[in-house]
Amino acid sequence: MAERIAEEKINEIRQSVDIVDVVGDHVSLTKQGRNYFGLCPFHGENTPSFSVSPDKQIYHCFGCHAGGDIFSFLMDLEGYSFQEAALKLAEKGNVKLDIDSALMNQSKTVSPDIQQMIEAHELLRKFYHHLLINTKDGQPALEYLLNRGFTMESIVKFQIGYSLNSWDFVSKFLLKRKYKPEIMERAGLIIKREKDDSHFDRFRHRIMFPIMNRKGNTIAFSGRSLGDDEPKYLNSPETVIFNKSKTLYNFQLARASIKKLQKAVLFEGFADVIASDRAGVENGVATMGTSLTEEHVSLLRKNAQSITICYDSDKAGIEAANRALEMLTDAGCQVRVALMPEGLDPDDYIRQFGEEKFRNEVIESSLTFMGFKLSYLRRGKRLNDEGDRLLYIEEVLKEISNLTKAVERDHYLRQLSAEFSLSLEALKEQQKQLYYAKKKQLPNQKRNVQQQHMMSLQRSSELKPAFHTAERRLLAHMITNGDIAFKVQELLQGSTFHIDEHQAIFTYLLGFYESGHTSDVSAFIHFINDDGLRRIVAEIEMMPVNNEISDKELSDYIKQVLNQPKMIMIKEKMLEEKEAERQKDYAKAALIAMEIIQLRKSL
Repeated sequence: MAERIAEEKINEIRQSVDIVDVVGDHVSLTKQGRNYFGLCPFHGENTPSFSVSPDKQIYHCFGCHAGGDIFSFLMDLEGYSFQEAALKLAEKGNVKLDIDSALMNQSKTVSPDIQQMIEAHELLRKFYHHLLINTKDGQPALEYLLNRGFTMESIVKFQIGYSLNSWDFVSKFLLKRKYKPEIMERAGLIIKREKDDSHFDRFRHRIMFPIMNRKGNTIAFSGRSLGDDEPKYLNSPETVIFNKSKTLYNFQLARASIKKLQKAVLFEGFADVIASDRAGVENGVATMGTSLTEEHVSLLRKNAQSITICYDSDKAGIEAANRALEMLTDAGCQVRVALMPEGLDPDDYIRQFGEEKFRNEVIESSLTFMGFKLSYLRRGKRLNDEGDRLLYIEEVLKEISNLTKAVERDHYLRQLSAEFSLSLEALKEQQKQLYYAKKKQLPNQKRNVQQQHMMSLQRSSELKPAFHTAERRLLAHMITNGDIAFKVQELLQGSTFHIDEHQAIFTYLLGFYESGHTSDVSAFIHFINDDGLRRIVAEIEMMPVNNEISDKELSDYIKQVLNQPKMIMIKEKMLEEKEAERQKDYAKAALIAMEIIQLRKSL
């Protein structure tokens, strides 16, 4: 069981760490007024609806309604327990916690099988690396790498290793250390023989590249053959700890550089990442032998504003780059494409032309979205042929119509006009036609961010009955002022809020203040032990309300709450009146009408 952290330490952490810094490690934030906005890390979106309040030290998403404080942010995003989140935040805020971090890590709920899989991968990573750099068996593999341009620094940084030319060394090695064969088989490290149920090693006589998750734990391997064995590269199969569609190679090492630069470079394979890192490009990541997925895009979008795609320049590489470009652009990323000379990958280019030229003439000279599209759309077309030329022009105009900046549209229209000796006015006219045709098909999603949030709040208020809005506004003022909380309790005279969640928050608030706390929304969110209520509190705190509440405003809200039972009764009486009239019992209908009048007067 995890050790309990003292309340004063939690408060110290909260005061030492700014939520903008915490969220900013995972989300690109832009200041808009008093708050910061970015793309929500909890759901996919193209328009920022995720808001962070430095004043209140809370966050809230207007789209998926996620919300909370610094602790809940890390718990929801990374799957941490509260103690793990506190440990991470204490480290960030230089707050000393007298807690054994190893003990806390053990407390995380991970099945014994998964724990054994991760431990076995970690053990083999160290073993393979030792074999490569310290043993006679690994000497040929080490010489091969050094001859290929790898440095010892890179070999150590990426923990590259070597697997012995043996059928069962690893199987026996793991068995001797009490790792269960059936679990190691499911982990993809060994394979069962059908004839006698014995096991043999998956990787033999290969240079081993460990694949790690976001936390730096080894979860898989990719082995390059040293002989004539096929395939040239052998990868671990997908397992419960390794999912290719969610894993980016080198992310755990590149993350700091990506966050600092707000840029990531996306490669096709891990060899490209290692070569580019050697050339000083430390923010490189790669997909694991699969096309870019929505999960990859989401991970990149959370950590960088700009993505440079650096794929091979063969037909398959160009097509893959175009697909990646479309996916990343749709997700709201700024995207560029670095084109390699045909027939060369980054490793070949660096060895042939040098590291500085790779940085300056490939990565730094990457093409903009439209620069790449112009090149991509030309492929396979004979522009001296009238049909191909007109098709190319129309395709380019469609892409220009997607550009949001007028200056960019004008630049590329003039470029098209000059290249093909076409009337600029005619091109502008056709581009506008394409733009408006597309606009009719798609809803307008490009509003001012703050205006969009205000409108969503106004719509939500309009859709709710008056008592619902009154309860929320009362809670907003009660959260920021303990005296108002007790005053509302007195004015309600034993009545309760009509929304169960609102009443629960009200009860928590009274307990919060009665236990000696002063008003602090972040501390109050931590005081609540229900995730759903925490999200509602964050949403309430993002509502635009006056800093102070007048007696009249307070009285009006209380009336709305107290009058709600009467409003329900009036609706019921009106239905009874209609039923009496339907049955031609006019005397009864008249009595009910008088009751309705009295109830309305009492409002």
